[in-house]
Amino acid sequence: MNSSPSSLQIAAFVPMRHNSERVVGKNYRLFAGRPLYHHIITTLLNCPQISLVCIDTDSPMIMEDAAAQFPSVKVLERPEHLRDGAIPMNEVLLNSVAQVPADLYLQTHSTNPLLRAETISQAIEQFLGQSEHDSLFGVTQLQTRLYDATGRAMNHDPEVLLRTQDLTPVYEENSNLYLFTKQILQERRNRIGYKPMMFAIDRQEAWDIDEEIDFRVAEFLYTVQQTSA
Repeated sequence: MNSSPSSLQIAAFVPMRHNSERVVGKNYRLFAGRPLYHHIITTLLNCPQISLVCIDTDSPMIMEDAAAQFPSVKVLERPEHLRDGAIPMNEVLLNSVAQVPADLYLQTHSTNPLLRAETISQAIEQFLGQSEHDSLFGVTQLQTRLYDATGRAMNHDPEVLLRTQDLTPVYEENSNLYLFTKQILQERRNRIGYKPMMFAIDRQEAWDIDEEIDFRVAEFLYTVQQTSA
């Protein structure tokens, strides 16, 4: 993109629904003594390149709490037709960018409480310092033997038993971090553009909370980090 962060308006979005199926009330459930979403909001506010942090939500609880705890954060009330859990995130983001003008948008989740401000800043700097890619998304490097649903090897030859650390890496989209422009989102109806940059994040930092076990492991990892800091 080859632009200076100081010359750009970068808006960060954190979408949060009031209800969640697999982990009840996870967005505002206490995580190491604070509501889960407080962690990522605090992280984003500590990123100097980010001009504005926005919460998109249908939760009266989050709206009220965010207004009290994070007065500088812009809260967008999600319209009724976008509140169903089956609605694609890209449709939610299209509604958000229509309300918040910016040169570049960042999106992450409350379910990434271990993501660090330094990592987000590094991703922004790398993306802005190049011109080949039109978007960025976070990935986790995997070096493990993968198979498809039919039992066919995907990334290795079962006849050649390489050590896993010697396998060619593959990458998992980890839902931690996305950078995109309004133009890309509108043209593609997708936050990942035509020529995206993959930004690798350490597996422990990229822990994403989907299920109860994820919540407990992430909280344990967070507590260990705080104790050893």
